[in-house]
Amino acid sequence: MNFCYNLSKKYAVKIPKNILVIYSENLKVIVLLGPFGTKTFKLKTKVFLNSHKNKIYVTKLSFLKMSKNRIKELKNFQGTLVSLLKQSVLEISILLYQKLKFVGVGYRAFLLDLPLFQVLRLRIGYSHQVYFKLTKTINLFCFKATTLFIFGHFYHMINSISAKFRSYKIPEYYKGKGILYENETIILKKGKKI
Repeated sequence: MNFCYNLSKKYAVKIPKNILVIYSENLKVIVLLGPFGTKTFKLKTKVFLNSHKNKIYVTKLSFLKMSKNRIKELKNFQGTLVSLLKQSVLEISILLYQKLKFVGVGYRAFLLDLPLFQVLRLRIGYSHQVYFKLTKTINLFCFKATTLFIFGHFYHMINSISAKFRSYKIPEYYKGKGILYENETIILKKGKKI
């Protein structure tokens, strides 16, 4: 390919050595093969592979000639494709996790093993306990009763599940009690002064 313009670093994706990239310009497909799975993308714009720097450059060139309005849409798609490629490189190369902390008196999480499935039992300051039925795609681990690890290979799934658990008891801004992410700090508000 002969490119007559400068490829921007903004639209570059660095590829680790343990990932294999297969690109077919005729089929308009890019495939990423890693130790934890494969990801396939149907492309709207052309992609340039640099094997010396182990990078993929996403261009704004289309496979066919298009109108100006469609070219603007492709520019938007260019940034989206870069972020999707970066996310999928993470998913297929390493194990992702999210750590939740339970801060408060009596705030606890317990994993219960039932014959057919697992259940997460949360004690988070309500008059009742909260139960969450786990599917086989969700991987949880309680190191202590006050910490909960959610891990897996799907970035979106891990973040959505951890956000759902956090929504059961969002941290209070006056006392700081609730379910917090690993490095989250709560700036406490001052109470009323008499």
